[in-house]
Amino acid sequence: MDLAYSSEEEAFRAEVRAFLKDKLPPDIANKVKKAKRLSKDDYYRWHNTLYQQGWVSPNWPKEFGGTGWTPAQYQIFDEENCAAGSPRIIPFGISMVGPVIIRFGSDYQKERFLPPMQSGEEFWCQGFSEPGSGSDLASLKTKAVREGDHYIVNGQKTWTTLGQFADWIFCLVRTDPEAKQQMGISMVLIDLKSEGVDMRPILTVDGEHHINEVFLDNVKVPAENLIGEENKGWDYAKFLLVNERMGIAGVGQSKADLEILKDVARLESKNGKPLIDDPLFQAKLSRLEIDLMALEYTNLRMLTSQGGGAAVGALSSYLKIRGSEIQQTLMELTMEAVGPYAAPWMPQANDAEWNGEPVGPEYAAASTSRFLDRRKTTIYGGSNEIQRNIIAKHVLNM
Repeated sequence: MDLAYSSEEEAFRAEVRAFLKDKLPPDIANKVKKAKRLSKDDYYRWHNTLYQQGWVSPNWPKEFGGTGWTPAQYQIFDEENCAAGSPRIIPFGISMVGPVIIRFGSDYQKERFLPPMQSGEEFWCQGFSEPGSGSDLASLKTKAVREGDHYIVNGQKTWTTLGQFADWIFCLVRTDPEAKQQMGISMVLIDLKSEGVDMRPILTVDGEHHINEVFLDNVKVPAENLIGEENKGWDYAKFLLVNERMGIAGVGQSKADLEILKDVARLESKNGKPLIDDPLFQAKLSRLEIDLMALEYTNLRMLTSQGGGAAVGALSSYLKIRGSEIQQTLMELTMEAVGPYAAPWMPQANDAEWNGEPVGPEYAAASTSRFLDRRKTTIYGGSNEIQRNIIAKHVLNM
């Protein structure tokens, strides 16, 4: 494939930049660039802006409101959004369960769930992991028992990212306890307003409320909210996880973070000279930039293959591994560049309304918070150890 952008693609880049300059709310961009907390309204406003433009679901087929973009256009759009400071669209609806509903869902599910998912009227979260069933997802214990035209669901989900903003949750549940682990799982869609649903916050090491635990106590779920066939949920989950791991690669965000790192290295000094001129730091920065470039090209290859209908196989696992490792390295080098100013970290400073005195330069304020947040990237979406097993099995045809 040709990895150079054509004149048409560069014209598309200019179109995206003009749109962002005109439509991206400055208050939201300021929060993103300074790593401040985003509210549900912030996410909704930007989601709805993209929806009005017809750009909120570029990975959907055109007949369902997709853009029909080429892989290069999709990559350009992601890069420019991250560079401008736009928040990432919450992925659990648009990027994850939306394509599952399009591919495997009933006509009712497509009509009921896709329009409010696109407009942002209904946000979604993911109910896969459980206590004791994270990396070994197939060992999940949450049960769903069919009673007439409903399922009765009991169990617990954890690490539910941004569940506090969600209206619906898609869950993997065990519908046949006698079958082999992967063969007895189904996927259901659950209204979080249902009686018996209890969501509780989990505070992470960076002091933030990113994730939650969800308790399901005799929750009634209409049978029409079952995705596809009963006991076929593992197949749908594997389809969904390919999309999730592609998103975790985060090429656009890493390119934006790299520019921030370079700016910091120009401002910080070592032995009276800018840090970016230090040979040892230059070597680390160059190695990182080469790795990121290789990831970008690999991501474009995968998008091209997927657009042509080819199976991506274990490539999404590779992207997840390298993307998450690069994100962590970026934050490690940023901490190194910021130096001692990274130490006095105050989680309350992430509040957009906080008016306390900063410790050190403004660009150092969020460095520790971002470093701590990125520690989880090698775990979620299937830990990197599990991804290496997937790659090994694929290569060895086991």
